[in-house]
Amino acid sequence: MATNDFESTVAGVTVHAEAHPLSVWFVLALRVVMGIAFAVSGVENIGSGFDARNYLLYSVVENGSPVADLFVVLGGNDLFVQFVNVVVPWGELFIGLALVFGVATRLAAFSGAVMMALFYLGNWNIENGVVNLTYMVVLLAIAAFGAGRILGLDLFVERYRVGGVPLVERYPALDYVLG
Repeated sequence: MATNDFESTVAGVTVHAEAHPLSVWFVLALRVVMGIAFAVSGVENIGSGFDARNYLLYSVVENGSPVADLFVVLGGNDLFVQFVNVVVPWGELFIGLALVFGVATRLAAFSGAVMMALFYLGNWNIENGVVNLTYMVVLLAIAAFGAGRILGLDLFVERYRVGGVPLVERYPALDYVLG
């Protein structure tokens, strides 16, 4: 298989495609643009004193989410709300920075995709839902393409040698975090 070929088999169905040589630049652009979007959102939320309580208690119900009852219960739990008030804005910032610099890219992209899936469940309407689903799919594509290896720090981290062996070969589980 040539370098620009893609092939995967899922549930007995094999798909094969050939990527254009410029694809690598668009994957890089996706990673950086999504990183900037997340980082900016994180900075804005940190600066605005982000508070998830009203969103969890009222907005999710107004949006008609099928998990509204769960969100309302969680919104009534002070400890959970305090946790979310830290995890959402700081998570957005760290996910964004990781994507921009291409470090721990798969972990960051997957974490961002989970965040977008939760936002989708909370914003159960067409205006925000499609955006959240689109971000989720783009983040999963970034993870799948190993976009951190494209002018990113993951490439250098993966090649770092421990006892003469590249880090990822020594610790194969890192392949799920880096890339």
